[in-house]
Amino acid sequence: MFRPVWVDAAAGPTVERMSRGPALPSPLVSAQWLADHLGADGLLVVDASVVGFARPDGGSGYLSGHEQYLLEGHIPGAVFADLIDEFSDPEGPHPFTRPGAGRFAAAAGALGVGDGTTVVVYDTAHGQWAARFWWLLRAFGFDDVALLDGGLTTWRTEGRALDLGHVEPVPRAFAPHERPELWVDKDYVEGVVEGRHDSALVCATPPAEFTGEASPRPRAGRIPGSSSAPAARLVDRDRRTYLDRDALSGILAPVLGAPRIVTYCGGGIAAASAAFALTLLGERSVAIYDGSLNEWTADPDAALVTG
Repeated sequence: MFRPVWVDAAAGPTVERMSRGPALPSPLVSAQWLADHLGADGLLVVDASVVGFARPDGGSGYLSGHEQYLLEGHIPGAVFADLIDEFSDPEGPHPFTRPGAGRFAAAAGALGVGDGTTVVVYDTAHGQWAARFWWLLRAFGFDDVALLDGGLTTWRTEGRALDLGHVEPVPRAFAPHERPELWVDKDYVEGVVEGRHDSALVCATPPAEFTGEASPRPRAGRIPGSSSAPAARLVDRDRRTYLDRDALSGILAPVLGAPRIVTYCGGGIAAASAAFALTLLGERSVAIYDGSLNEWTADPDAALVTG
């Protein structure tokens, strides 16, 4: 397994506490580590799965992974986080718009995240949904969170136990401490394109969307100056564990060491996986463009590059 160093969040207030949960060795933990600590006081395991599907019009649709969690199984004791309804802003201009501090605090607290907890999050896809939840927690000041490397895919492959049915969370108080530096808006990205901000852009969409050969949006292409780091290529195809340091460095080489790195995709989800990978590599100044191409392509004057 890739053994990254722990990288603290960018400067900003944190939730001060004496952790009663197990200490995390890094932002990425193995199935064996989780199995060894399963049931420990203060450990909260979270299934953050979302199920994607192709709409008749060729676009992408998403369903909550809750039914899958209930009927197909989850890691014993895991609670379910609904990224579609609870951990997004329903009034936002685009799907999966990040929630405000109040909404996030209520949802995280209801899930059982709070003082004294250590969180391990996973999904049934390529880690992008888990990475989004990981990023949201950090963006609201909570650092005791790690991704399960390989998610439920590796857990199943290794023949580990699964439970069916609902696990009722034990609510806690969650005190949000926002870190606005972990996000950028469209104005900032325009400044990068125009040379007013010294930042590198990383596009985490599939290769065909990066080149403009295919797109679920009315306008195809990528933001000028972007490097490609498809989220699905950051992990092993079969086990869905993150690639080792050398492989990740090879994919992300064009942006490593930049003063600031901004990741984006269609709607800020795959971008979280790229941001997570950059964090594993030790990059300390990483932000997500939350509106991503959903917002950018809706502006007819916003430049796009194809080919």
